[in-house]
Order: sequence, then structure tokens, then C-alpha cells
Amino acid sequence: MPADATATRPPRQSIRRPAQLVPRIAVETLLSGGREAILLHGGTEYRLRLTSNGKLILTK
Repeated sequence: MPADATATRPPRQSIRRPAQLVPRIAVETLLSGGREAILLHGGTEYRLRLTSNGKLILTK
């Protein structure tokens, strides 16, 4: 790749969607008052858990 080829690429942040278009969902809504939820993506289940320290863990 020529050294000047990177100069023709748009800045990375211009590719991202504006923040106001990104959905915001409260974790409390996903967990429905509990400590874990199953998320389905592409036919696979993922478990979202809230730890005792208030952190989130997503496992397959």
C-alpha cells in the first residue's frame, strides 16, 4: 500500500453511526429485575449476568 493511500481514507469516526441513532437499553430492562438474561443471536444463546460487584459478564 502506498504511503499516501491512508490519506484518502475517511477518518474512522466518520464511519460510525451518530450516537443519537444507537439504541440505548437499560440493563435493568434486559434483566427484568433479575440478575441474568438469555440473549439470542444468530440461533445461539448468550447469558448476560450481573455480578455481585455490579459488573456485566456475557458468556456463550
